[in-house]
Amino acid sequence: MQYTNDKSATNLSRKRGSSPRGTNTISKHAICVFVCDLSFVSPMITKKLSLLPDEPGIYLFYHDKELIYVGKATSLKSRVKSYFQGQKSPRPIEEMIFLVNDIKWIETDSVLEAIILEANYIKKFQPKYNVLGKDDKSWNYIVITNEKIPRVLTRREHELKTSETSKTSTQQDKFKYTFGPYPNLKTKETMKILQRLFRFCTCNGKHKTCLYQQMEQCLGVNLGKVSIAEYKRKSIKPLIMFLQGNKKSVLRNFEKQMQLAAKNQNFEEAAIIRNQLGNLQRIQDVVLLNEDFVCDANLRMTCESTNGETNAHCSLFTVHSTHLRIEGYDISNLGESDKVGSMVVFDAHGPIKSDYKKFKIRTVAGQSDVDCLAEVLGRRLKHGEWTMPDVFLVDGGLPQLNRAKKIIDDRNLKTPIVGIAKGPDRKKNEFFVAHSTTEFKAWFEQNKNLLIRVRDEAHRFAIAYQRQTRKLK
Repeated sequence: MQYTNDKSATNLSRKRGSSPRGTNTISKHAICVFVCDLSFVSPMITKKLSLLPDEPGIYLFYHDKELIYVGKATSLKSRVKSYFQGQKSPRPIEEMIFLVNDIKWIETDSVLEAIILEANYIKKFQPKYNVLGKDDKSWNYIVITNEKIPRVLTRREHELKTSETSKTSTQQDKFKYTFGPYPNLKTKETMKILQRLFRFCTCNGKHKTCLYQQMEQCLGVNLGKVSIAEYKRKSIKPLIMFLQGNKKSVLRNFEKQMQLAAKNQNFEEAAIIRNQLGNLQRIQDVVLLNEDFVCDANLRMTCESTNGETNAHCSLFTVHSTHLRIEGYDISNLGESDKVGSMVVFDAHGPIKSDYKKFKIRTVAGQSDVDCLAEVLGRRLKHGEWTMPDVFLVDGGLPQLNRAKKIIDDRNLKTPIVGIAKGPDRKKNEFFVAHSTTEFKAWFEQNKNLLIRVRDEAHRFAIAYQRQTRKLK
């Protein structure tokens, strides 16, 4: 996320070029002198600065008990202290920072919760310097439509105003719930996390298939998998409570639902809710931190039957694939010339095209897809700055898999590797796996369609690049 830069301070003597009483114009030189010289900070503020935690949350700036600014931070300690260092921008709160004579803060479990809490404070208190510094184009809202199957969308403030005043507004344009404002919100990343947490539908209209539903990250209301009433109860209502700042209530409700599902021996549903609980308790920052392929004891659940005895058939495992990263590789050539390789990247929601890479083969003479693949993988693994995947996937059978395994083994990596061949008659897919574990096998069996989609995209991307190189000649 991009966070608003907010700074704290205390009373400033009206010396050093500060403005006369009754005006809001202050010498930029005076501000810089104040900000760079900690001798102007009161002992109370200095003490509070030393107590700031290195945790996400919101900070509150007060002038004579009036809340004049609220901001969010990944690290309260770093953000608030930064107000006393370096040049300042012309934003209203920075030009009037000398008014701040008290600082308070509220820690949150995640940056996402800090964003929500900041929005609730802005909406409730309308702090002066949040409002003065606002730009209609930069203030975002999350809305829930008033349709039969509610949709979750994002809107900018000027879009909300247009929808409210337009005489041609349709039912889709009318919103039952509006949450915000969220200053400088990265809407795409935020919506991805919320969708993963609450499994709301992102489709518009009826569909025959849904990748998110296959990943157990959508209830499938548009597919008829659940009723509209059940969808609202399981997805929309918890989302509303969360955006209202009632995370604890959401967790309690999920715990009750999980226990009820286990009691009724609906162990698959219990496992899904259990994973939702875990995700909510450990929300990843909106910057989408990379996460290893997680397979630990926390992902196992032993259910008890209604008589209290442990049921051996209730041991459930579901791979935590919320932030799973898959890299897919393919080679394309035209005989012995124009050899190229592709790398595509997927998460559980689909392609991450900004991370795609193209490789022009440099060292392989003749026609050998296996040797070309080895070159591509070797070059890729030299880039330590690229996020490492949780699964490597190659287009091909055992020859490609074995060569990929050798390259990866040489780097002392144990990342799972999947090869997909089209089979002797090229009408079915044959899967080959290396570096597998019991946990990975369980995930693999449930996600073959996703892996095929990665393979097909790597193939498409490689062919497109090869055609591009031929055109350039």
